[in-house]
Amino acid sequence: MPYTDPEDAENPEVFTPLSAEEARSLRERNPSVPPWKVVVGQAVVGVVVALAAWLITGSQNVGWSAAYGALTVVLPAALFARGLTGRFASLNAATAMFGFFLWEMVKLALTVAMLIAAPNLVVALSWPALLVGLVLTMKVYWVALLFAPRYRQR
Repeated sequence: MPYTDPEDAENPEVFTPLSAEEARSLRERNPSVPPWKVVVGQAVVGVVVALAAWLITGSQNVGWSAAYGALTVVLPAALFARGLTGRFASLNAATAMFGFFLWEMVKLALTVAMLIAAPNLVVALSWPALLVGLVLTMKVYWVALLFAPRYRQR
């Protein structure tokens, strides 16, 4: 741990940079979840929800509605992941922050546009099935955190 002066606790603007070894250790203790794994997990859950909705209700329209609900999460999330892992995403902190907000706005706009277009694209749309597909697919983020790589002490 870096040396911290007791007086630093009173002054929150004091910043102590990490050494290369401390930064490496921090990355090992807190591994990140790759965004593409989350997108793939969402797609799998979306397919399972759509098939379950179709089998439980016996209605193909309900299955397609649930599938479209899942697609309104998966497609924008894939676009967001592509934007965040792109070439310019990590040039420096400013471009990373700008890129994050830009792609988040694109993701939200695409999701809203897909929801507005749903009645025109899905025959005999079932809004409850669409919302179930959307919500269950969206909750994969929390499941991804549960299955995130853990730190193992050596």
